[in-house]
Amino acid sequence: MIRVLVGDKNFLSRVGLELLVGELRGFSLAPTVCGDGDDLNNQIALSKPDLLILDYMSLGMNEQDVKAISLRYKKMRILAITALVQRPRLDKVLECGATSYLLKECDKSEILEAINSTIKGEKFICGKIVSILSAASEIKPTNAFIKSLGCDGFPVTDREIDIIRGIAEGLSNKMIADKLQLSTHTVNTHRKNIMAKLGVNNTAGVVMFAVKNGLLETTFELFNS
Repeated sequence: MIRVLVGDKNFLSRVGLELLVGELRGFSLAPTVCGDGDDLNNQIALSKPDLLILDYMSLGMNEQDVKAISLRYKKMRILAITALVQRPRLDKVLECGATSYLLKECDKSEILEAINSTIKGEKFICGKIVSILSAASEIKPTNAFIKSLGCDGFPVTDREIDIIRGIAEGLSNKMIADKLQLSTHTVNTHRKNIMAKLGVNNTAGVVMFAVKNGLLETTFELFNS
């Protein structure tokens, strides 16, 4: 039986997650936490969950608090589900031990897929978050751009995020390989997998996808439709 602990101060999202976990076969729900970080730590120690579904911000916690929990309970997987935050916070929470990251706006099927991937130790990230994380330094997302992004998620590894960033920066396979200390063959394999996920056939397709969806700031209009 997979033990799940929900830490979320927001009533509606907390109850929704409780109901969702309750529908899953082979999963059991520990008493949920709606207080603060101390309450969460006490409940983790008591319940020893396999999976923590956490809105750390609602409990008054920060990324370092998440890191402390991930280091203390190394066997426990963490699925963070929060409202949309600025890119620096996204980078920090993924570096601080959260296995997966979704937004509160993600739908039921995506949350279920994230739970199943996370419990296996696979990273699962909301598609909107991936788009923001993959942006190069010159990319300046606007509010309209953020709203236009899809939230459909997919399993993605930390390495794939690095490769996407390299592609967005216009680096060649060899340059990306040198930067990440990988073989060119490995980078090429990652690149092909990423293209399959984006539904494009070549590197130019990745660039066009980025421009068409407002990922790259340009001084001209490439798409007028």
